[in-house]
Amino acid sequence: MQDQKNCIIRTPQDVFKLLEAELCHEQKEHFICLFLNTKNSLIFKEVISIGSLNAAIVHPREVFHAAIRRCSASLICAHNHPSGDPEPSIEDINLTKRLIAAGEIIGIEVLDHVIIGGNRFYSLKEHGHF
Repeated sequence: MQDQKNCIIRTPQDVFKLLEAELCHEQKEHFICLFLNTKNSLIFKEVISIGSLNAAIVHPREVFHAAIRRCSASLICAHNHPSGDPEPSIEDINLTKRLIAAGEIIGIEVLDHVIIGGNRFYSLKEHGHF
């Protein structure tokens, strides 16, 4: 991973560049959060959940516990699809909506959810899911 002190996340492409090498050969879904400060500099990267071939069990409690612990201003969620198809499932979309709602209550903004698969990525924000 790049030096975290110099890593600024501005686009879903930045997320892809940061995580693609780490996730491209994984055979199970890995749900990762990138915790950012007020200037979108990466504070910390944490694997929140490792799931199965086609699912990762994630609860807002784990995501925001980690975000609060790291004093995050915002966060970006990312996970891989071992199938190679980065299109989101309905479960991915619903989870993202739950995380956004929880973040609004807590005051930590969810900036995006990026799905990586097959050397491609899908940004839920860019595709209008929130």
